[in-house]
Formats: sequence, structure tokens, C-alpha cells
Amino acid sequence: MQILFLICGLVAVGFVLIISIYLIVSGIPAIREVGLLNFLFGTTWSAQNDQYGILGFILTSIYGTAGAIVIGVPIGFFTAVYLSKVAPPKVAAVIRTTVNLLAGIPSVVYGLVGMFVLVPWIRETFHLPAGDSLFAAIIVLAIMILPSIISVSETALNAVPQDYEAASLALGATELETYFRVSVPAAKSGIAAAVVLGIGRAIGEAMAIIMVAGNVANMPSLFSSVRFLTTGIAIEMNYASVGSLQRNALYSIGLVLFLFIMLINVLLNTLLKRDKEG
Repeated sequence: MQILFLICGLVAVGFVLIISIYLIVSGIPAIREVGLLNFLFGTTWSAQNDQYGILGFILTSIYGTAGAIVIGVPIGFFTAVYLSKVAPPKVAAVIRTTVNLLAGIPSVVYGLVGMFVLVPWIRETFHLPAGDSLFAAIIVLAIMILPSIISVSETALNAVPQDYEAASLALGATELETYFRVSVPAAKSGIAAAVVLGIGRAIGEAMAIIMVAGNVANMPSLFSSVRFLTTGIAIEMNYASVGSLQRNALYSIGLVLFLFIMLINVLLNTLLKRDKEG
């Protein structure tokens, strides 16, 4: 069994290494040809003119992910606390079932609802010529990351030993004080993992964003059409000819996206280790 578990672990590590090597080998040629600074900080993406600058894509992905986290994490966190510590069993069962249903909805359905409900509402409410925008993408992403944040955070809170809460209550703390000053700090590693999953879902989403963001390679603005890193790859990969600079540049976007996600994971893990050591 030890050998079997070791093989499973090595397979998982092997997949990560293969993906990393493939993206590096495929993405470096375009970066070398365009120039690293021109690629990362260029503001124009035009396959017709062989201009491949992805600063707008990078900023759009950062702003969109940050906006979704700012909206989705507090809602998901407080929902998890409510389900774990406050809600009556019947109410918690209903909400938990709804959250599980949200997790099972395909991303294209989120995109359809966003396109036919959210986008027209934004257009009419803010008196815009078109509602597909960064704001619409942020709202859709915030909703899509809720199931991961709620489920993982609730599991982490439920794993906190009851003795911790009993000791806090015995010392005179109220229930709310116990939940937020004892249970939540004890479950912070699991809650942080939930946030990481939410960030990964937000950064990696493409289908729903294609349908609500407008897919124009602009510098990001809240109510303008934008293009994310993921949607840039999804939109152009089908008609980019094999071996062309355009296709290689799309591989380079994938490499940047991969490194971006790895950097976020390393930073969060480092912060968690510091908290544990402290």
C-alpha cells in the first residue's frame, strides 16, 4: 500500500511537471521574439500587426479576480459560519443543498444567465451602450466561487474541536465572540485553502466570462468591454495557425497565467506557515 500511495503521489507531481515543462517550452519562443518587456507591458494586442502586448489582459484578470474575491469571500465566509454554528439543522440542510447545486451548475449556464439577465440590467441601470463589461464579469465570478468557499470553510469550521468553544464559553465569552475569536482562528488554514480555491476558480474561468465580458482587448475599466487572460486563449486558439507567432503568444499567455497562479499559492502558503510559527 505504501508503494501504491507513493505511485499516486508521484503521478500527481509528474502531471504538474509535465504541464510546467510544456508551457515553458511552448511559451518561451514568443516571449523571446516579441521581447519580455513588450509582451508583459505592451498595451496593444493585434494579430494582424504582429503586436502582442498583454498588460491589459493581466490587469483585467487581476482586477476581475480581486473584485470577485472582495465580493465573494465575505459572503461565502459568513455563510459558512452561519451554516456551521448558527443555522437550525433544517435551514442549514436547505442552504447546503442549494450551495451544492450551485457547485454543479456548468459555467456556460452562469454565462447564459449573466448574458440575458445581468448584462441587460447593467446596460439599463447605468445607461451604457452595452452591458458586457468587467463589472458583469466580477459579479458572475463572485457567484461562481461561492460554493468552493462555503463548502471548504464550513468543513474547516466543523473540524474545530468542541472543547475549544466550550472553554471559551466557560470563560464568559458570548457565542458570537467564541465563533469569531476561537473557532475562526482555529480553522484559518482551511478557510485560507477555500480562498485559494476561489482565486483559482476565478482566475481560470473562461466560458462564462466570454459571454459577459465583451472580449475586447482594452485596458481595464469597470464598465467597458475587456478580455481576460483565459478568454484571450479560448477565443483565438481555434483560428491561430500552427507554428505562427500568434499561437506561440497564446501559449505564452498560458505560461504567464500558470506562473501567476503558482505565485499566489506560494505567497498564501508562506503567510500560513508564518502564522503557524508565530
